[in-house]
Amino acid sequence: MEQSFLEKLKRVKWTDLIHIFKFLLALPIACFLRRKRSDLWLLCDTQLEARDNAYWLFRYLRKEHPEQDAVFAISMKSPDYARVKELGEVVEFGSLRHWIYYLAASKNISSQKMGKPNAAICYVLEIYGILKNTRVFLQHGIITADLSFLYYEHTKMRLFVTSTQAEWQYVNDTYHYPAGYVQKLGLCRFDGLHDSQTDKKQILLMPTWRMYIRNELTGDNASRRSAQFMETDYYRYWEAVLAHPALATLLEEKDLHVVFYPHREMERFLQCFHVDDPRIRIAGWPDDDVQELLKRSAFLVTDFSSVAMDFAYMKKPLVYYQFDNEKFRSSHHGVGYFDFEKEGFGPVVTSPDEVVRLLAQAADKEFANDPLYLGRHEAYFDLWDDENCKRNYEAIRAI
Repeated sequence: MEQSFLEKLKRVKWTDLIHIFKFLLALPIACFLRRKRSDLWLLCDTQLEARDNAYWLFRYLRKEHPEQDAVFAISMKSPDYARVKELGEVVEFGSLRHWIYYLAASKNISSQKMGKPNAAICYVLEIYGILKNTRVFLQHGIITADLSFLYYEHTKMRLFVTSTQAEWQYVNDTYHYPAGYVQKLGLCRFDGLHDSQTDKKQILLMPTWRMYIRNELTGDNASRRSAQFMETDYYRYWEAVLAHPALATLLEEKDLHVVFYPHREMERFLQCFHVDDPRIRIAGWPDDDVQELLKRSAFLVTDFSSVAMDFAYMKKPLVYYQFDNEKFRSSHHGVGYFDFEKEGFGPVVTSPDEVVRLLAQAADKEFANDPLYLGRHEAYFDLWDDENCKRNYEAIRAI
């Protein structure tokens, strides 16, 4: 859900003020650089990561269009830094040089709203029209919900990428973007989903985070916050699946294993989950790559996460475990156009018993997908090829 101005103000740090000086220092240098590099594209996923759509587009540019002047912003502390640097020019995230490139670039391209030298300062520059640059939102996942923070008045993005006709129609009609700003191009990372080699023994549990949990936990004491976290429905319901005796039996009998990978916002609480079964592994960033886990796994249990779309895109079976639907909708993501019951790519359940029961049924069928959900895939994914990066590149060039 959208944050109030007061909530945003509370999150402003003293380090944000330092970036005002970096911005002022960068201005005159950027004016000079813009004359030398008039069509510079600046790409970014996040400060510490290059695994999303911006990385895939940068990779495509360096391989297919080396003539395009492009730079990737990422921290030298990132585990992905070396991999990106092998492809082409990089700039240290948040540095003075990053500010110079950000101000000089003809296109600022990111999979995230915060893929900029400083989110707070850049927000003011962009939303209030102080900086007249061209910004491209590659997207982080297929939208199914009402994400008001992505409305045009909160982003002023020149290009907003969508992946399906239903998503395009919803964003185009609801998010207030001018005509032609929302385009159906497909997520760049989808190009990497057409060569998956599935391990029929691997089950993936991948829930998204909860804004209400972040807001409800109080105090700076880590032990106190962990104790509070263990009182949440999120913890109790996922712990109940991991510790379910029938799951342990199923894994043993079918020679299966489970990977539990919560959203990065929840990783600080990984130690709260108690797993004694050697067939269950708790995974986390940066050691595990989300896309590789999705490609490798035969079955997915998730909730409201957009990773369900990546998994369904590969025509694999999944279950939506939505035990806190009402609270999630009222405090995290509002209801959008997508009806999980009628249009989803797997059954919707609310109890750990149902999750384990459906896992057992799927294992009995060797994780073959149901024709009902394959039919929904056919109807929903009207773009299904490995030319997503190409379409994104051509659309950005055309601006």
